[in-house]
Amino acid sequence: MLRAVGPPVAARRAVGEARTGDRAAMRADLEAVFRRDYALVAGVAARVLGSRQQADDVAQEVFLSFARSSAATVPAEAARGWLCVAASHTALNLLRSGRRRTAREDAAATRDAALTGGATPDVAEGVVAGEERRRVREALARLPRRQATALVLRHSGLSYAEVAAALHLSPTSVGTTVRRAESALREELTR
Repeated sequence: MLRAVGPPVAARRAVGEARTGDRAAMRADLEAVFRRDYALVAGVAARVLGSRQQADDVAQEVFLSFARSSAATVPAEAARGWLCVAASHTALNLLRSGRRRTAREDAAATRDAALTGGATPDVAEGVVAGEERRRVREALARLPRRQATALVLRHSGLSYAEVAAALHLSPTSVGTTVRRAESALREELTR
């Protein structure tokens, strides 16, 4: 189970470096947006990737992109949606690349085993659970980007209105888009 926690030191350091870099290009709202939305952005990435460490890396990358953006391009009132879509797209790209997936899942299994406090995990259950997570992530990566993003955002806790604003959809079409994404995901899983 992945938990949303505060920004890691590396992310705070990256935002700090962005702030101390080119002050003329720095967004005045960066720190406030970072503090407000970091956990949500990392949570969106974690839902796609299943790895807290990689989710933190994605969140850091997304906030650096946000720091480089202008308020005219990404207004503060639209930042949350923009950040969530960017996190979803970045995580999906990483997932589609397939790099480091096996190593990440092996590391997660090792951490999970360590967290059991010496209890011997059921190897068969661990293998089945790991295989199922891998299948779902691969199926998610095969969905059309808009459907995959809508599904991830909705299951990350964004409201229909927030998903609609982030994806430039009408609020009434979000439910349909999410249901189609769920159906497409089920179809991908039965192939």
